[in-house]
Amino acid sequence: MTYTDTSVQAVTALAQQALAPKQVGPGGIYLVARADGSVETVDLTGPEHTGKLARKRGTATVRDSASFLTYYAKHHDDNTEVYSDVEALTVTAVLDAHTGDTARFGDHRLVLSLRRTKAWQDWLHLDGHLVSQDQFANFLEDQLPYLETPDSATMLEIAQSIKAHTKSEFQSSSRLQNGERKFSFVEDVKASAGTKGDIAIPETFVIALPPFEGADAYRMTARFKYRIDRGQLTLGFKLEQPEERAKAAFADVLAAIAEGVGTPILNGSPA
Repeated sequence: MTYTDTSVQAVTALAQQALAPKQVGPGGIYLVARADGSVETVDLTGPEHTGKLARKRGTATVRDSASFLTYYAKHHDDNTEVYSDVEALTVTAVLDAHTGDTARFGDHRLVLSLRRTKAWQDWLHLDGHLVSQDQFANFLEDQLPYLETPDSATMLEIAQSIKAHTKSEFQSSSRLQNGERKFSFVEDVKASAGTKGDIAIPETFVIALPPFEGADAYRMTARFKYRIDRGQLTLGFKLEQPEERAKAAFADVLAAIAEGVGTPILNGSPA
């Protein structure tokens, strides 16, 4: 069979017409023939083309109950599930949880992840340890805003008194009738008659600390501890059940969230 120039041109024109790009709108999937005979799939359903997300997804992390409730109010629906984990100090909302008869993606979540305050960590770091007079006095001075009973002015005076006698030799301690403990010292042991004196420190004192960022302060009693060893005085304290106070603070955060979300909070972690 002989092809004329006219027939060849006609076939070429038809091929070019088949391969010519066609304008397509967003929101569909198209098959486009390529010159090499293959077919290319063009997907214009994505948000970069339509300007709309297929669904909400991702995890938002907040640090206080107020922020949690604000985000929750904006994004939850009737099937949202909320979980709490006291050990991890977290509250998690699965905003697109499964319904009773429909599976959903469950990948749009809100997490309250509480962070302990620096002050709380500082007190727990020293809890149960004995340190030098100078270190203990400096610690009290740094923590004055959290000292409640005795008040900060009284505790500052005690701290300064401890620091002023770091080179003294401590000889004995005794408990006073008012509940304080008195430490007797000699200022200059090399002299024939060294200057004697004493320091009185309360056996217990009360502090008020916020366990978490954005949380209220909670009171704890600290029991004073000491040791006299070869004239050297070391000091410290023991907090009464600090982890129980942290759990109580978490329970209060959880109660505020429960009131705001209006749905039962499950104890545990979502799948």
